[in-house]
Formats: sequence, structure tokens, C-alpha cells
Amino acid sequence: MGRNSRNRRKRATLAHRAIAATAALVLGGGGLVAIDVYASADQGGSGRQERSAVDGVAARASTIDCPEVANGLPRELPPAARPAVDRALAALDGQITDAYARFADRREAIGRDPALADELVLAPLRAERQADIDRIASAVRDAGAPANGLAGLAACTLRTDDDADDGPDDDEAPRQRRGQGQGQAGNGPVASDFVDIRTVRPNVQPPPNRRGASRGTFTTSCGVNAKGLFNSDNVIVAPGVANGAHHMHDYVGNQANDAFASDDDLAVGATTCRNRGDRSSYYWPVLRVQNGRAEADAGQDGGGRDKNVGEIQTPVEVSLTFVGSPTGRVSAMPRLLRIITGDAKAFTNGTANANASWSCTGFENRQLKDKYPRCPRGSDVVRTFRFQGCWDGRDPKNPKIDSPNHRTHVAFADARGACPRGFTAIPQLVQRIVYDVPRGSRFAVDSFPEQLHKPVTDHGDFINVFDERLMDRMVSCINSGRRCR
Repeated sequence: MGRNSRNRRKRATLAHRAIAATAALVLGGGGLVAIDVYASADQGGSGRQERSAVDGVAARASTIDCPEVANGLPRELPPAARPAVDRALAALDGQITDAYARFADRREAIGRDPALADELVLAPLRAERQADIDRIASAVRDAGAPANGLAGLAACTLRTDDDADDGPDDDEAPRQRRGQGQGQAGNGPVASDFVDIRTVRPNVQPPPNRRGASRGTFTTSCGVNAKGLFNSDNVIVAPGVANGAHHMHDYVGNQANDAFASDDDLAVGATTCRNRGDRSSYYWPVLRVQNGRAEADAGQDGGGRDKNVGEIQTPVEVSLTFVGSPTGRVSAMPRLLRIITGDAKAFTNGTANANASWSCTGFENRQLKDKYPRCPRGSDVVRTFRFQGCWDGRDPKNPKIDSPNHRTHVAFADARGACPRGFTAIPQLVQRIVYDVPRGSRFAVDSFPEQLHKPVTDHGDFINVFDERLMDRMVSCINSGRRCR
């Protein structure tokens, strides 16, 4: 075999490896990019064409996509394993945040040489994740539970934002000229994340009330966080971990809520609620206007360090209303029940658990999940969260107030309004937050940095700290059809 022939074969082999490695790294917004990574590099120009296609996708990559390890946990997690598991899950989130920062800093270099993605970002991340996944598996097994669902969750990919649009709409043009086409911190939102609410067709169809429905409501008034209680913790998902959320939360109700708050702390915490029998904690990611201004948290965790920038908006209205079931009576929630609605990682996890919706005052029969609304003059931005209204109450002697993935202990009713078998209807929290956002401004919720401030990542958190007497009154009002405050 001649030297030129050997060199051609060597180049072809290297090209195959580079194409295969790179193709395995890159995701499109709708899934894996379909590329024949085994196409022969010496079949005319096809090898160059395939490599060019992969390189083009890598050049457009906008974030990091990792499997959700919490979804691989056993449905019943022994309490002895919980502290180690929570710490490791929080560490995994921190690793993704750090890897995203490395990717963002080297994005242009990776676009020129996609093989750098694995060397600089994905391989180190994979090794870090595997070590913590192994710690989780050990903790679970040591506590006597299976850890089979944790295999194969270490590897992450790059992915593109297929909806990204560099072209501004009319209201965005001045802001784009100031270099904010990809958002003030370079990680969103983009112009295509917004839609004029007037172009959306009415789409709200609540289930009809059936005979025996609980038609009453109970409203608690807890203010709008006018005093500005913020932190980037999440005591439900990452207890004991500072900056476990990597984004700032607004808090109303219980004022003792941070990463280190115990159940006893919450039970005696001060409350902003008008009725002091409600010490519940209601919290959600802050909304910011990206107007070039720096908030006080610009150099802090959860703020600028996690690419959450802009001016935090105080709501003009927050309503917290508990409603009944369209198919029957509701029962009291267990004290200290935790509920998360929506998914803070829905951009990469997919929309199965996305639940928050967006609209404008005067147009609330039109709800958006994956777009922010552009509201006409005189109309305000509205965020709505409808929390799960069914609870797994099958063991009343040991009531579930949480679950390993913070989801399976509660559920939504089906299209007819019925709870899943074994679940009990409880008062359903409907949270409505209204903002007077300057018209034409670019705004977004805080998010994990790799989630690009997408509206679909919006979410709300609730911890029930109603006293027993007030909870009983709530249930009575709802079941008897009264409207109570």
C-alpha cells in the first residue's frame, strides 16, 4: 500500500471518529440531529458534507442538556438516604451551571472546532456527574432500596435552540442595536420567545362541574413581596444547600424560608399573610426586565453570577385562591405538604411537567406555556400557576408530604376532573401574579443559566403551613360552595 493511500485511510479514520464523537454531542431542539456518522469519508465529498453538517449544528449549540437524575430515583426513598441524595442532586445542578459557564466562555472556539466541546465541557462534566450519581446509588442501596434507575444518566449533550431568532420585532429593535439580541447576559430571552397575545386563539376550557362538585373558594391575602425578600435557595429541592436554585425567588407568606429552614422554623416563622393562621410559604422565580440596569444581586449567586440580570419587577397583584374539585368534595391537606408545579428545567427536560401559563389582563381566556406575551397598551402581564389538586393519601398514618422527585406524591386530575386511583382531592392552589411591565420591554423569569430564561421553565413552589383550624375552615368553605377569605 502506497504512502498516499495510507494517509488517505488515516485521514478517513480520523474523520470518522471526529464525526461520530461530534454527532453524539449535539442535540437539536426536537431531539437528536439525524446524521449518518458512519458515512464513508472517502465516498466522494460525502464525508466532508457530513462533518460540515455536524460542525454547523455545533456552531449553533446554545446550551447543555443533561438527563434528570431525580427521575431515576426509586418511588419510595428511605429517609436515611435522603440527606446524601439531596446534597448530591444539588451538586449535580451546580456542575451543570459550571459546565454551562465553560461552554459560554468558549462558544466561538467550539463553533470552530466542535471536538473541543467534549474535551473542555462534556467529558469533565460526565466524570463529575458519574461520581455524584455513584454516591446517590450507594446511599440508596445502603438504605435498602434499589438504585437500578440511575444507570446511564451521566452523559450530557450540547443542544441548539431551534426557536432562536436573531431578528428583532419592532419593539425590540433599539435594544437589539445595543447588543442584547441574545439577552442582557447572553443567554436569553430572544425575540422569538415572545408573541403578541392578540394573535393567540382562546384556548381555556375548564372541566365542567359534575353533581357533588365542591364549588367554593378560599382566598388568602399575603401581599406582593413589597419588602423584597429574595434568595436563590430552594428548601424543597435542595435543603441545606445555599444557592440550590441558581436563580432568585420572590417569597410571600412565611418569612423564614431559606435553604436551612426546618419544619419547626417554618411552623413559627413570621408571615405576610393577613390571616396569621396561614404561615404557608409561596414562592416563585422573580421576573426581570432586561433594561441594561444592574440589580443589587449583579455580582451574587442566583443573580449575575448565574446569568440572571436586569431589574426585578415587584408584582402589582398576587392572588392566592384555593378551589375545589369538579367531581366531589375535597379533604384537608397534610401539614407541611410540599408541592412544586411546573419544571425549572423544562427547556431541556421537555414539557411533560411544564405547567405555568402566561397571558395578559383582558385576554386570560388565552394562555401560553412556551411564549412570553406581548400585551397591548393598558394590559398587564399575568403569570398563572394551577397547582396539583390530588394527593397520595393512601397511608393516613404516615402521610406523604414529599416524594423523591418532588412530584409523585401529588397529581393533577384528569380531563374529567377525577383524581388518579388512590389519590384524594385536596384544595387546589391557583396562584395569579400580575406585573406592570413597561410596554415593549424584554422581560424574563430567572432560571438555571442553561435553561436560557425560557418561559416554559416557569414554576411555583408551595409549603402548607396553615394551622389546623384555618385548614378546616378552608375545606368547609370549598365543600359548601361558599366564597371565603
